[in-house]
Amino acid sequence: MIETRLLRQFVAVAEELNFHRAAERLHMAQPPLSQAIRKLEDTLGLHLFTRSNRSVALTPAGTAFLASARRVLAQLDAGIREAQRVAAGQAGQLSVTFVGTAHELLPPTLRRFRTDFPGVELVLREATTGEQLAAITAGEADIGLMRRPGIMVAQIASECLLREPILAALPDDHPRARLGTVPLADLAGDGFIGTPRQLGIGFHDQILGLCRLAGFSPRIVQEARQMQTIASLVAGGLGVALIPASLALVPRAGVVFRPIAVAAPPEMTHIELIAAWDATRTSLPRDNFLVLLRQAVRDMQNISN
Repeated sequence: MIETRLLRQFVAVAEELNFHRAAERLHMAQPPLSQAIRKLEDTLGLHLFTRSNRSVALTPAGTAFLASARRVLAQLDAGIREAQRVAAGQAGQLSVTFVGTAHELLPPTLRRFRTDFPGVELVLREATTGEQLAAITAGEADIGLMRRPGIMVAQIASECLLREPILAALPDDHPRARLGTVPLADLAGDGFIGTPRQLGIGFHDQILGLCRLAGFSPRIVQEARQMQTIASLVAGGLGVALIPASLALVPRAGVVFRPIAVAAPPEMTHIELIAAWDATRTSLPRDNFLVLLRQAVRDMQNISN
């Protein structure tokens, strides 16, 4: 095995072709440098230099070895720099999962992250809350933007980013579509479109709870995995739905969004968007992303105020 120290000493002598100047460049005395070069030559079984009282020159073998030594040292230095950038959160990969209704918060965060940390590769995937929890637990995602699940896995840490009201999504020809606020009890006879419980237990059970507080159990006529799909099905006249208010930010033909009236506590009539991550794993890119998420939330609050 050849120490990288010997390679650096060899390169210095090969470039200076003078042991005294090479020793000064390496901040060491000349005799130890001469001994190091002899040790390298003995290890290789080659003469790397021809020496005389007046000059030092590379042998053909030394010239060939110089190219290899420079290449090895360059690769090593590049590897060290990359490791340092990863350790500082400036490089590597960050896998982010998100629900479709995170579109208000995600774009500004992504723009800032790409500007501040251009060396970090972003891997993005839209997924339901249940899918995100599974991915984070399995180490396949670093951070997720999701709705609060019914039960949180012990190793998962979370932070509430936004709380938004739950609205009624109605076909635009629905009898209650012209109301400013829709009494939830008025929708008892309608068919509801919702998400499968296994993909988002928390939100699914919250909707059922709201309807029960309004005096009825919703009749689920259709299920869809994504909120955007639910809104499209409502626009098609297949039923009504209860959705996060952020979905109403994007105009959609055939569907109207209305506040609901129901005697329920605020935690029932509002839904949280949370950031979740595995607390047992460390990740500087993830931590940097979380800082930018918080900044995006503050910016949104300042604009609304």
